[in-house]
Amino acid sequence: MNTADLGLPESEGREALRQKGGGGRRVGVPSTALFTDQYELTMLQAALKAGTAERRSVFEVFTRRLPEGRRYGVVAGTGRVLDAVENFRFDADVIGFLRERQIVDEQTLAWLADYRFSGDVWGYPEGEVYFPGSPIMRVEGTFAECVLLETVILSILNHDSAIAAAASRMSSAAGARPLIEMGARRTHELAAVAASRAAYVGGFTSTSDLAAGFRYGIPTVGTSAHAFTLLHDRERDAFQAQVNSMGRGTTLLVDTYDVAEAVRTAVAVAGPELGAVRIDSGDLLLVAHRVRQQLDELGATGTRIIVTSDLDEYAIASLAAAPVDAYGVGTQLVTGSGHPTCSMVYKLVARAESTGAGAPLVPVAKKSTGGKTSIGGRKWAARRRDEHGVAEAEVIGTEAVPAELADRQLLVELVKGGTVVAREPLDAVRDRHAAARADLPLSATQLSRGEPVIPTEYVNGRSGSPAGA
Repeated sequence: MNTADLGLPESEGREALRQKGGGGRRVGVPSTALFTDQYELTMLQAALKAGTAERRSVFEVFTRRLPEGRRYGVVAGTGRVLDAVENFRFDADVIGFLRERQIVDEQTLAWLADYRFSGDVWGYPEGEVYFPGSPIMRVEGTFAECVLLETVILSILNHDSAIAAAASRMSSAAGARPLIEMGARRTHELAAVAASRAAYVGGFTSTSDLAAGFRYGIPTVGTSAHAFTLLHDRERDAFQAQVNSMGRGTTLLVDTYDVAEAVRTAVAVAGPELGAVRIDSGDLLLVAHRVRQQLDELGATGTRIIVTSDLDEYAIASLAAAPVDAYGVGTQLVTGSGHPTCSMVYKLVARAESTGAGAPLVPVAKKSTGGKTSIGGRKWAARRRDEHGVAEAEVIGTEAVPAELADRQLLVELVKGGTVVAREPLDAVRDRHAAARADLPLSATQLSRGEPVIPTEYVNGRSGSPAGA
């Protein structure tokens, strides 16, 4: 769909985004050091006193299960995690706050004042799919420097991956039809920007949120709401004012009063060159068919139809046979379509026997009831494919990688020695997700409830999710 059809100049469309590298503008990120839970700092204080803070440690991010009914997960937010790690700094104001609240002692405050993450981070590349037990991100360094990052990493990945998974299901249901992210008014103002980014990763083509466009280079769209029509004495006057301002290729909202009359007026005002009409209420399937017939009869055969109104992946799928050209999605997207989190956890899976240089790593794991056990050891992951190149299993291990999976490994280096080494354009992430989803069995895109579309296998003989290990 031409971005001009939605009121967006072609120069700011997808091709322009590609030319800009999809990165938008680098916006200064304030310190992320307090985006954490207090117990991260109290653990640090205790470890410093015990002499264990400098033990080499390995933490992993994973989920024990997918949200009910989901067949795959989507890794999103990695780029934001990298920004957060870079900006995890305890400046004078933050140190002052911690001192005033007596959260930790002076020795710990002195340590925090000099904090810079100097370890390594590996992870699934952003846009990749994941399954129960997948080591989505691995953080390595001293216990002290790694434990502090738990909350902010989980906060970002749990939110963004949930939105991206919903977006992926919606884009799969929409097929080739564009999706517009319109959820800013349904969530926290900062979460809205992150949601727009995650939606773009999952397959959406544009956003109504200007902050997301500014920060991440996502194409932005928008024309008018019902308030603009209600402002004017006649619907015709509102349409004429919009066309005079934005041109005949604009999108006119036609369901403020009577849809059929509004469509007649819209074509009378803009002519057959009218870019699109938007429908925001009623029986969308029925109304879309009637509007398409009416537009064609009026000679506006090239005018597109955009539908909004509390859509989710199921509603989008139900409109597959309707003459709809694009969808606008808000509430259901930014709330993860019923699953606003992925329940990812950040667990210590290995630590050195001592603080001595070269001390060997010892696998560690939580053992408990209630489905919260985990599997120790520093893990690798690979995706095994069948003879047709279709994914058939997520294979995870802690020892040598089998030769046949050596070129199928999923984790890539993101941070090396404290330096980010894997920033990439958002378009590359979006394209990666489309390719990863295409490699899954066809049943992955079914909206019916089911188990993960491929199983998780452990090379040490255990299979299934860690919860069942």
